[in-house]
Amino acid sequence: MNANEEKVLILDFGSQYNQLIARRVREIGIYCELKPFSMPFEKIQGFGPMAIILSGGPSSVYDEKSPKIDTRIFEMGIPVLGICYGAQLMAYTLGGKVVPADSLANREYGRTETEFDTNSSLFGNISSKSITWMSHGDSVERIPDGFKAIAHSAGCPFAGFENTAKNFYAVQFHPEVKHTEEGFEILRTFLMDIAGAKAQWSMANYKLTAIEQIKAKVGDGKALLALSGGVDSSVAAALMSQAIGEKLTCVFVDHGLLRKDEGDQVEEIFSNYPVKFVRVNAQKHFMDKLAGVTEPERKRKIIGEEFIRVFEAEAKKIGAVDFLVQGTIYPDVIESGMGSNAAVIKSHHNVGGLPDYVDFKEIIEPLRNLFKDEVRQLGRELGLPEYLVSRQPFPGPGLAIRVIGEITEEKLAILRDADWIFRSEVEAAKVPEASQYFAVLTNTKSVGVMGDGRTYDYTLALRCVSTSDFMTATFTRIPYDVLEKVSHRIVNEVPHINRIVYDITAKPPATVEWE
Repeated sequence: MNANEEKVLILDFGSQYNQLIARRVREIGIYCELKPFSMPFEKIQGFGPMAIILSGGPSSVYDEKSPKIDTRIFEMGIPVLGICYGAQLMAYTLGGKVVPADSLANREYGRTETEFDTNSSLFGNISSKSITWMSHGDSVERIPDGFKAIAHSAGCPFAGFENTAKNFYAVQFHPEVKHTEEGFEILRTFLMDIAGAKAQWSMANYKLTAIEQIKAKVGDGKALLALSGGVDSSVAAALMSQAIGEKLTCVFVDHGLLRKDEGDQVEEIFSNYPVKFVRVNAQKHFMDKLAGVTEPERKRKIIGEEFIRVFEAEAKKIGAVDFLVQGTIYPDVIESGMGSNAAVIKSHHNVGGLPDYVDFKEIIEPLRNLFKDEVRQLGRELGLPEYLVSRQPFPGPGLAIRVIGEITEEKLAILRDADWIFRSEVEAAKVPEASQYFAVLTNTKSVGVMGDGRTYDYTLALRCVSTSDFMTATFTRIPYDVLEKVSHRIVNEVPHINRIVYDITAKPPATVEWE
């Protein structure tokens, strides 16, 4: 079966939860893509969706400049679900009325008790009362002809409405977020019971389809991949390997900023694959370029630029290739301007960093339509070891942005050992909800006492966060006995650290990384 036979289209109106909608649809087992609301109608038709979801957004539908859609979407004869702004847009477009909050006592934000008509098509599989997550200042005052109300809350008389004759459904709340207690079941009902999806999207199917597509595309050509050792590039390399074998050359640029033993692990894994594997030991080159640099963005840019230059130099030795392979994943596509207005918090070393002088004809991005959890599952399907596919997010600049201030070989050695101890103990303790955890070597020194002597050494910060999507995160409540063991081991086993602190800041206001 082609994994893309069943397709759902999500039109994005700027919702902060746009990726969550897509992830929930994929979790149900249905392929979907997130596109900007301005997608031309002809392309919507060409995409061939079995259902359309209209996302939330920050605008008011009655504003002249607010995002609108082509009304022909409502004439396609397929189910449509509007969420938050999408619900208001459906009502407004089809003849209903949407009003601002100051004309009704209807501003709702956060957890909201909501009552449902369980005889409705959309809510037939959930409780009659449940908690939903609201985030709206406007509200539907009148629903269009042919619709009926199927949910309400204290401040929202039309928290849900439907037109079963046309298969149009709308909810004012956000079913995609986990705070909506039965939101997943609502989405499942819409997609499977109403739209008739069979939920056959899986990584096993994706792997087979992708391999055949890559084989057909590459043919007798050659491909080149910059292997960083991270999850994305490693899975891309494994997938390409199964498709084209020795036609693929993987260039692993070891910049000397990886975690403990990771460079050797990458080489060991891919030495067993039928690809041409080239390891470039460029540690001294990168350290020379980073000497004296303390500003985080400058570190990132230097590492990004030099990575490309080293890769280009190696690629020239290989000669002309037909395809350049990149480990781009779906969040990269969305966040690079697909239709959102997300602010740039910090630069990524590979954004806009296509090698200018590598001689290739075309780019292949075999993971372009996958979320991170799907990439990990694909890696398992491809037989990559669990320690690699479950590896935590690791920034492209590596430990350079976990060493505060100037980077030296001594600091990197200290951080590698301390970070390894911390990660090992968290994993051994099986700390629940620990999504990402690492150490940061600060530029702060303080007085300490070790043995009978006074010390003046570095302060190490420990960071562990809990999150489902990395858009928001809370600090993980690591048990004190685990933290105590980590602290004891580090100060006794790693030289030049005499003080350890634990970062208890959420995201926002902080980011997960320190730099």
